[in-house]
Amino acid sequence: MLPTTTPAVKSIEQQVLRIVSQRRPMRPVRLRSRLNHELGFDQLDVVNIILALEQSFHIVIPDEVPLTTVSDFVAYVAEHTPETASQAA
Repeated sequence: MLPTTTPAVKSIEQQVLRIVSQRRPMRPVRLRSRLNHELGFDQLDVVNIILALEQSFHIVIPDEVPLTTVSDFVAYVAEHTPETASQAA
């Protein structure tokens, strides 16, 4: 697990929150927000978020990765983005 206080992880958090917020701008999005229960996202919304994250961070998010909260996205991106992955080592 990466420390959430590093500037790189904070930047990833902000970018992920922005991308997720663009799907449903009328609801407040927090790191603990559950995608389907609290935010009302359906599978298409989640796929679109994944595609946007893959494009923004130049990573691949496999279908089998369990992503149920916004913080799940942040953790996955932070662990698989070259800049932050090297800081965790």
